[in-house]
Amino acid sequence: MTPLLELKGLHVGIPARRKTFEIVSDVSFSIMPGEAFGLVGESGSGKSLTALSLIRLLKSPLKVTAGEILFKGDDLRGLSDRAMRKLRGERIAMIFQEPMTALNPLKTVGRQIAEMFVLHQGKSWAEALKMAVDALADVKVPAPEERVRAYPFQMSGGMRQRVMIAIALACDPDLLIADEPTTALDVTVQDEVLKLIAELCSARGTAVLLISHDLGVIANMCQRVGVMYSGRLVEERDTYDVFADPQHPYTKGLLGALPRLGSRHGAAGRQRLVDIDSLITDKSSLLEKFYFEPRHAVRDPRLRAGGPP
Repeated sequence: MTPLLELKGLHVGIPARRKTFEIVSDVSFSIMPGEAFGLVGESGSGKSLTALSLIRLLKSPLKVTAGEILFKGDDLRGLSDRAMRKLRGERIAMIFQEPMTALNPLKTVGRQIAEMFVLHQGKSWAEALKMAVDALADVKVPAPEERVRAYPFQMSGGMRQRVMIAIALACDPDLLIADEPTTALDVTVQDEVLKLIAELCSARGTAVLLISHDLGVIANMCQRVGVMYSGRLVEERDTYDVFADPQHPYTKGLLGALPRLGSRHGAAGRQRLVDIDSLITDKSSLLEKFYFEPRHAVRDPRLRAGGPP
């Protein structure tokens, strides 16, 4: 089967006078049609920049400096701006981290959903607004006929995120990018939103790129997972394999830092959480060294040049 999305050697950086300061380095992975792929890592590891580069929404001076972004075999870097605008929303959609800033505060949520049908399907506004009511019903917003006239500030965080899902899935895209879709939501609402995304995408055959630093969310929703550290993809395998037998020291560190429930008087007794020392090292000082070595508890000298594959 041909991959729906394929990244080959993606580099994102900030061009300077004499050299380019790289933020994302040599990232490669693929997503099959209907598959849920997770991208995990701590804040600042390059997950969101990788996602934004896919749909060409990087803000200047950031730019893709090398690599291929293939969607159904076509390199998105070669598309015109007009073709890319048509592709966004229609074939590739994105749910952003904070719906309060992603939604227009001066327009009703119904009009913002209807805009998708007008722009991408050529519907009239009257017809599109009726379709917006159905879209709100699909994401289980109560009383959609009334909510369609509400403004974002009149809705809770969970309801706003459902509106974002309705907008993203309005045109039945082939790929949904969900960038931390449960940020700032309480645990119960997080579970509802994630189940909703999983149910709708499964029913429509939509592939998902789920970005998160919550390992539990990734484990429950994704068939494969990629682990990012300092702008690089350090491990990428089936989700079960990554969680059962992590290979990279950074992946082991992430899993080791997870709190676990258990008796304080059990065989293991009370144990402190394992942490990863220090902060991400300045990439400009790493050169050819193993880029995780300064934070690696073992600090194996054999890993200092190049690092594990």
